Amino acid sequence: MRAPVFGLSPEWLLRDGEPLATATVLSHPEQLDRLRQACPPAARTAVLAGDPCFDRLLAALPHRDSFRRALGVSAGARLVVVNSTWGPRSLFGDADDVLPWLLESLVRELPVDSYRRCAVLHPNIWHGHGPGQVRAWLRHAEQAGLTVVPPLGPWRQVLAAADAVIGDHGSVTYYAAAIGTPVLLGAFPQDDLDPASPVAELGRTAPRLRPYAPLLPQLDELLAGHHPDRYAQLAALASSAPGASAALLRRTFYDLMGLTEPRSPAFLPRLPDPARGDQSSDIPPAAPRLTPLRVLTHLHDHRPAALPEITVTRYADGPGTVAWPALDPDATQDPPQSPHPLQDPAGAPLTGRSAPQATAHTAVPEDVPDASRLALADLVLHGSRPEPEPEAWTRETMRRYRHCAMAACVTAPDTCLVRLPDGRLVTLTAVPGPDGRRDLCDPAVYASALHAWYERGRPVEKLLDGLVVVTGDADHHLQVTITPAR
Repeated sequence: MRAPVFGLSPEWLLRDGEPLATATVLSHPEQLDRLRQACPPAARTAVLAGDPCFDRLLAALPHRDSFRRALGVSAGARLVVVNSTWGPRSLFGDADDVLPWLLESLVRELPVDSYRRCAVLHPNIWHGHGPGQVRAWLRHAEQAGLTVVPPLGPWRQVLAAADAVIGDHGSVTYYAAAIGTPVLLGAFPQDDLDPASPVAELGRTAPRLRPYAPLLPQLDELLAGHHPDRYAQLAALASSAPGASAALLRRTFYDLMGLTEPRSPAFLPRLPDPARGDQSSDIPPAAPRLTPLRVLTHLHDHRPAALPEITVTRYADGPGTVAWPALDPDATQDPPQSPHPLQDPAGAPLTGRSAPQATAHTAVPEDVPDASRLALADLVLHGSRPEPEPEAWTRETMRRYRHCAMAACVTAPDTCLVRLPDGRLVTLTAVPGPDGRRDLCDPAVYASALHAWYERGRPVEKLLDGLVVVTGDADHHLQVTITPAR
């Protein structure tokens, strides 16, 4: 026997055979059709008034780029959102433990500078398990760069900014599809849903996540095969009055109160840019990434009149991640398969003399939870301006960890200070983009590029005219200054 239709069955709408509500607000006539079938006595209370949440999302889409910058999504990077509703058959509650594998794959397989990761969980998950337990379950993923949006946080802005959503049968995943975002279903209890519902249609339309298969190829396939109109039918079923819900709802409320509506137009407040802070509606303050990083660097052959160019690809290398093949830093060899194969400007693979020289090193934050990982560090990082002053911190770090080649400190959102083994200090600062805005790339990436250059025996002075660091599909132009050892 099929379960009662959530929200439309007598169990939800009637008491002693009579409707509980004076007005039952519906977003689309298809809901009214299903209400008449599931609970006829409540149909007389139905009011078609659109969907205010969907209206705010639609109004927010023109501000997508602003949201992405506020969330720290750099140029050329992708924002992947994991979403779960509540219940034992949701993505979070799935009995096959898909979510732990998914979180591990997000931080292990996706290059940290090419992908931004956010999680949006239904408030019932937070209230049912408690914030402490939820944070404990997500702690390792957060340390590797996952941003967990609080239950009262700006999830709509995150959704509007997303490049892809991995979700389930909840409303947030449905909204993502309705605004044209590629969706991958990690859990979907088709038998629990009304087959005539739009959400059930999402389950018949959207591709499914293949648990325990490599995640990155699935995301590439999802994005490459997506068409913006794929879910046009779902968008049409989200609201019968897109953009008009504020007026329809206010009219309904004033009619119920027996009052005359104000003359001023009804409207819904525009969604602001996501803010970082400690308020319940904020994205948590940016925390330093605490996971050791396995870094692949590729030095491109220096062309006359061109700035040196180094590609940097960083992967989380925390507990439980797969082992990397060892790369001899003194040998030129093919790197592990990259999600963004190296190409020339025409799109052809780089081969022969044009092929980059690949090396690997390990970068470890000084605040890493497992301090024993610092013994393996080629590069020790500090993610924010430390006390004492950065110069003193780099000097003390090189003294404390004598096996490391360099110590690097992020001193500003676009600047990194690096101490070399000979005591010199190198300041790497990203040049603002053509639009005048600062580069959003993590400045610690620049230290890894410098490490690759220095370990190859290249004179640092040759970088004084500038350096180009490539992460994913983005180029970062750097100014380089050198301070003699003191």
